[in-house]
Amino acid sequence: MLRYAIKRIFLLIPILLGMTIIVFSMLHLAPGDPIDLVVGPNVTPEVRENIRHQYGLDRPVAIQYVSFVKRLLRGDLGQSILQHKPVAEIILEKFPVTLELGLTSLVISFLIAVPIGIKAAVKRNTVTDYASMSLSLVGMSMPTFWFGLMLLYLFAYKLRLFPISGYGTWRHLFLPALAIGITDAALTARMVRSSMLEVIRQDYIRTAHSKGLSKKAVINRHALKNALIPIITLLGLRIGWIMGGSVVVEIVFTRPGLGRMMVEAILSRDYPVVQGGMVVLTAAIILGNLLADVLYAVVDPRIKLR
Repeated sequence: MLRYAIKRIFLLIPILLGMTIIVFSMLHLAPGDPIDLVVGPNVTPEVRENIRHQYGLDRPVAIQYVSFVKRLLRGDLGQSILQHKPVAEIILEKFPVTLELGLTSLVISFLIAVPIGIKAAVKRNTVTDYASMSLSLVGMSMPTFWFGLMLLYLFAYKLRLFPISGYGTWRHLFLPALAIGITDAALTARMVRSSMLEVIRQDYIRTAHSKGLSKKAVINRHALKNALIPIITLLGLRIGWIMGGSVVVEIVFTRPGLGRMMVEAILSRDYPVVQGGMVVLTAAIILGNLLADVLYAVVDPRIKLR
């Protein structure tokens, strides 16, 4: 397993390089100049060119990319053009905010989705099943930002139970985590139901019932464990997604996380921050998939990682 993990980590390098090429090209092909936001409209062309030279923006794009890769290999993500701070320092400031929101919403999602999905599968073609899947369909169709706004309007503006914006306490965290968690639980619940339906039709489940085991014991001891593999796949993808997928929610709830940082950096053309943020988000997605692969072998010893 260790050898497999090391191999996958080495595969991270070409994927990251490919991502940096795409992001670097898109940023430099898009119209606009970050220097316009650094200097005022009344500066002389000489001052403007000196600032461009200071940040290396006067060099060919290919040379700028090679310099970026060299710094990246040394662990240096560069310097923010607008904030005049190391990009790594900015990301480390924002990372805990996004991680807190992402992990909390992930827990909420699975706490809601797994019981509902199991119940819907066990009571297939009943009112419970139809109601659960209908609600999940509504959740999948509901934009996260709209649901977040509705939560803000009801619980923060009308009932005044939670603050409208901010960061720092569980009361600031609850509504944005709930907005992501409930909308995410809709898809997860459907996947849990499908996985459980496939498992409970197997012969060994009928054998377990014939041995006199209770329905609860069969589900918890036999069916659930074997139904976990597709759920683990989703979990691995979600771990990567939560690092960048909460962009809109962070903006709606004005949380100072990675998602909001990326949007502001893109709008202000702060190239180093965008590039550094994309490196972190890509690495998070790949490591989330790696974690899912490792968990496969933990849940099912028949799976061999090579």
